[in-house]
Amino acid sequence: MINKKVVIIGCGNVGMSYAYALVNQRTYVNELALIDLDENRVSGEVMDLNHCLAYAPGKIDIHVGTYDDCRDASMVVIAAGANQKPGETRLDLINKNAAIFKNIIGSVMASGFNGIFLVATNPLDIMTYITYKYSKLPSNRVIGSGTSLDSARLRYLVGDKLGINPKNVHAYVVGEHGDSEFIPWDNAVIGLQKVSDFLTVDEMNEISENVKNAAYEIINKKGATYYGIGSTLVRITNAILGDENLIFSVSNYDQENDVYVGTPAILNKDGVKNRIFIDLNDEDTKKMENTIKVIKENIEKIK
Repeated sequence: MINKKVVIIGCGNVGMSYAYALVNQRTYVNELALIDLDENRVSGEVMDLNHCLAYAPGKIDIHVGTYDDCRDASMVVIAAGANQKPGETRLDLINKNAAIFKNIIGSVMASGFNGIFLVATNPLDIMTYITYKYSKLPSNRVIGSGTSLDSARLRYLVGDKLGINPKNVHAYVVGEHGDSEFIPWDNAVIGLQKVSDFLTVDEMNEISENVKNAAYEIINKKGATYYGIGSTLVRITNAILGDENLIFSVSNYDQENDVYVGTPAILNKDGVKNRIFIDLNDEDTKKMENTIKVIKENIEKIK
């Protein structure tokens, strides 16, 4: 069996929701190493996860990890960093998490890691860009979860509104994983029919706002979001390790603008195989220009 090893760095709510979802779903992962500053807690998390294996759909070797585990890892998934608090935007976390990432990426690369990074830490697009710059890996092998979770929220809300399974709603949120994200509704379809044939402009605007504000609402109610992103990371992991050539709206490298931004991309064993370019109308083109501007301005703050 080819070893498909994943290392999770950061075992808080997001990291452990991802780990728990990996254990409870059929995945290609056969080894899982957990790294966290709180070594006592992560030891307990490993024990707890191992006690799931008798009822899990597959067998995974789960253990406490060190940065040396990254040497032969297929993927390193980073969920470490300061959490977004009530009243904070994702961009408020920049300086806190930039310093944390410099140490993390340096330690991972010192191990000889040559796999694929998947980043889940906010502000997502900026932290993914930092990972790319610090690691010096090819851009296709550094990926952020981007607007894939936002797209899942969008599909759920449209499906719930129309009584249709979210799996048959083909629509993407694009741009920054944050306040400047947007939905190119002209490209959103149910089967082969445009979503705009089913929803009014006011209904689409309401859904757009609900998608954008979902994280704020969840954080205000329960303090953090983690189940949605945990399942999202598993689906992205499977697409990569299973060489599935599936399309997700992930944070990927825009060479022309030197930023990472959420757009649909084909994912396989090489990471990002290709970017999918969306035909945007004039209004959405301006929104894309704005979201890239927001990301670039905040990258400059770190530089």
